Amino acid sequence: MNRRTTRTTRSTATAFASAIALVAGLALGGCSSADGSDAAPKLEVSGAFMPEPVNGEMAGGFLSITNLSGVDDTLTSVTSDLSDDVQLHETKDQKMQQVTSFPLPAHDELQLRRGGDHLMFMGLKRTPKQGDKVSIELHFQKSDPIKVELPVEARNHNPQHH
Repeated sequence: MNRRTTRTTRSTATAFASAIALVAGLALGGCSSADGSDAAPKLEVSGAFMPEPVNGEMAGGFLSITNLSGVDDTLTSVTSDLSDDVQLHETKDQKMQQVTSFPLPAHDELQLRRGGDHLMFMGLKRTPKQGDKVSIELHFQKSDPIKVELPVEARNHNPQHH
């Protein structure tokens, strides 16, 4: 091998390695934006409770979910050990109706509370009593599921009046 062939081979190898590094850098850079908007939402749950149900047919659930991030998310479903049918309900014009999801905008809070949007547990497997806890799992469009324990409170419990 002469000096000219050695230089050409080294130059080609260096150029190829540089091209690979450039493509890899562009690919990785394309996975997230400069403002972090592709990052996973950061969610925090608070104020969770369930009033003791009047009967074994249905119960309501209430809580707040705060989106601490700059990324929108959506609550898409809830599962529970208490019921195989946990529904998302909204209240508009004092009328309750089932919905498929609740939006959770960036830097905002979803409040599920008495007289407003809430969870409905249908066809209860057991009737929880005050002092019990009900396990639920919140499912989101983007975020990982969040497990929450709902303490069962008195039937007239309303933290908004405290």
